[in-house]
Amino acid sequence: MALTGLFLCAFLVEHLYGNMLLFYTDGGDTFVEYSHTLVHSLLIRIIEVFLFAAIILHVVQAVVLTKQNSDARPVKYAVYKVDETSTWFSRNMGLTGSLILFFLVVHLWRFFVPYRVTDMVGGEGQLNVAQDVKLAFQNGWYVLFYLISIVFLAFHLNHGFQSAFNSLGMNNKKYAPILSVTGAVFAFGIVGVGYASIPVLFYFGIAGTTF
Repeated sequence: MALTGLFLCAFLVEHLYGNMLLFYTDGGDTFVEYSHTLVHSLLIRIIEVFLFAAIILHVVQAVVLTKQNSDARPVKYAVYKVDETSTWFSRNMGLTGSLILFFLVVHLWRFFVPYRVTDMVGGEGQLNVAQDVKLAFQNGWYVLFYLISIVFLAFHLNHGFQSAFNSLGMNNKKYAPILSVTGAVFAFGIVGVGYASIPVLFYFGIAGTTF
């Protein structure tokens, strides 16, 4: 669970880097070239297989571990003032994970399928991938859905990042403060702000003006 989670964290960073290329004021050429390179790279195609496998495995592991925990303790502990000892997000990782999975499916259907499966984007006489992103983020409802999903993703990552390293043995007092700060910076500062900036800047016409 920890290893697949950290692998997906690494993917989020790489994917964010690619998305940041949308902010180049070159008519989207850099992002289009980057996307084209990914599609035609054998190495990237192989990594994609591992990526989708990691997503499926992470989901399966979450279900299995949740069931194991439930079976191990059929009668819940009597815990008072639970809000003072844990956050809502840490107690509902399964729920936030399910919402993120739903977002992922919608996101893939909106961008991956038209470009990689049905060939409705990127061809001659069609919108290129940069223009398609701009079109998507001109839809206020999709922008709202995207932002809400990123908020859930950030909180999910904040807890999951620290839990992953704890599972790998880095759970002593020496590393705890470092992991707490690093997890928060990664989840909220890098992933949260980074991904949220894209729909916001496109929706308000700050980014993509040269597309």
